[in-house]
Amino acid sequence: MTLYIGLMSGTSMDGIDAALLDIEAGPGAQAGHAGSAAVRMQLRAAAAHHWPDRVQARLRRAAEDSERIGLTEFGQLDTMVALEFAQAVQKLLATARVPADAVRAIGSHGQTILHRPQAQLPFTLQIGDPNVIAERSGIDVVADFRRRDVAAGGEGAPLMPAFHAAAFGFAGQTRAVVNIGGIANVTLLPATGAGPAPDVIGFDTGPGNCLLDAWARVHLGRPFDAGGAWAAEGEVDALLLERLLAEPYFARPAPKSTGRETFSDAWLQLAMGNRALRPVDVQATLAQLTAVTVADALRRPAVPALQNLYVCGGGAFNIDLLRRLREALPATQVATTAECGIAPEHVEAAGFAWLAYQYLSGLPGNLPSVTGARHPVPLGALYRGKTG
Repeated sequence: MTLYIGLMSGTSMDGIDAALLDIEAGPGAQAGHAGSAAVRMQLRAAAAHHWPDRVQARLRRAAEDSERIGLTEFGQLDTMVALEFAQAVQKLLATARVPADAVRAIGSHGQTILHRPQAQLPFTLQIGDPNVIAERSGIDVVADFRRRDVAAGGEGAPLMPAFHAAAFGFAGQTRAVVNIGGIANVTLLPATGAGPAPDVIGFDTGPGNCLLDAWARVHLGRPFDAGGAWAAEGEVDALLLERLLAEPYFARPAPKSTGRETFSDAWLQLAMGNRALRPVDVQATLAQLTAVTVADALRRPAVPALQNLYVCGGGAFNIDLLRRLREALPATQVATTAECGIAPEHVEAAGFAWLAYQYLSGLPGNLPSVTGARHPVPLGALYRGKTG
């Protein structure tokens, strides 16, 4: 087996997740699309690296006010993010007691600052200079995963459905995976069997934790509402929920993707208007919004009866949110991806380790049925870390 490291920081910007993945290619590993590479995978170790407060604050300002960020600020953030990613690699190697030269490559997602695949000139922007990571770690780095898919006419997101298919697909059983990070995205894994495999379906459903966390920071003075305990104390405000659900993004057909540029704090304030609402009721309404939009996505007419839903990302630890999901999907067993062998907090980082493997194996990393790209394409670019 070969070791790969995956690095991920999501829309919530709460920290960098690092995962060390053993990957062994099996028969069929040279198949023609991202979800078909037959590999065995084992998570060897994982580590979390928290953003320094000053870096986190600057990142959030850049994402919330992208029109005003200057080139100097952009360049500094690009390097600062990369230095933190390199520290996450060192922390992971120390935790796993693995030398750098035992790792084939790092798959680094970077930090998304702006994502506009529907613009007149489509683009998606992640920072965290991979040259810095390669130089500091001495390990080859595969990075810039999203832009080739956008160049091929796709959304550049979500990218995890291809990994979900490789890691969690199961013959004879229709499954879904929902990643609840800052933005939530779903992957439908149709039951496989005789005949051609059905297409994997996946797309961003809308807010996951981003608005919940932002509201908790303001009204609780904490980075998040632990376990959803505060939201569980509130009551859903029907009018606010109705206004939030009127957002046109929810009615858009897939493929689609989104981010904080749509679901910002200002978007929430606009929906609230001048109404005096208890903060705890707003939190409850935001939790309901996440649960309802995920459930609606999984009740689409094209989706067959769903037997199992596996949750990953930070939302997997939100007890109140899981309860709301179970109430919205009473015929579906809701659990976390830990039941499938990968702890929910490590799935995305493991996914980018797998995407690095895909790139170095000469295999596509995207699923056109998910992103809307015209065809499968390799994702990423290689930055050499070993100079000797």
